[in-house]
Amino acid sequence: MTWKTVFSQTLENERVLMRPLQASDRAELAKIVFDPDIWRYFVARIDSEEDLDRFVETGLADIAAGRRAVFMIFDKKTGKLAGSMCFGNLAEADLRLEIGWSWLSRDYRGAGLNRYAKLALLTHAFEALGCARVEFKTDVLNEQARKGLRNIGATEEGVLRSFNFMPGGRRRDAIFYSILADEWPRVKALLLGQDRVEGARDVQPA
Repeated sequence: MTWKTVFSQTLENERVLMRPLQASDRAELAKIVFDPDIWRYFVARIDSEEDLDRFVETGLADIAAGRRAVFMIFDKKTGKLAGSMCFGNLAEADLRLEIGWSWLSRDYRGAGLNRYAKLALLTHAFEALGCARVEFKTDVLNEQARKGLRNIGATEEGVLRSFNFMPGGRRRDAIFYSILADEWPRVKALLLGQDRVEGARDVQPA
């Protein structure tokens, strides 16, 4: 399968449906994105209508250019838009991509949706695209996201110091995680059975 298909692909499992961002999603996004807790560790924030316009325009441009596959996450129980996650930094020749740009609205944080969305993306990455490596990165200060990545079975790899600017001028240290193809069966089993894993809970996504 050519990786170009991912920019128009719809993914789903028992709990979530994930489809590419559309311009018409703006109205529903406006109901949930103006929450500063979502953007605390993001390199860009949505604080205004203009920020939301930029988010939609940039996402659509990235999809059209094949830079980033921007998925909207819908809760299949309610049909409501719950957030967004992406495939980015796609390196098809090296069978490598990143899952990130991930957020959920207040109503869905801690509700299990992060796990199901990650499951949908990882299943497609390893079983349809044939990835050898899927990577994640987050702010080293984002303890919730780091715990969430450990809970889904990702391996912590290390910190790249002074990686990029954050709003307000702080230089972020970025911490990287990954899952490799030969680890995917174990990770998949963990995700599918995580409701029964003692102490596991869904947290703010990375």
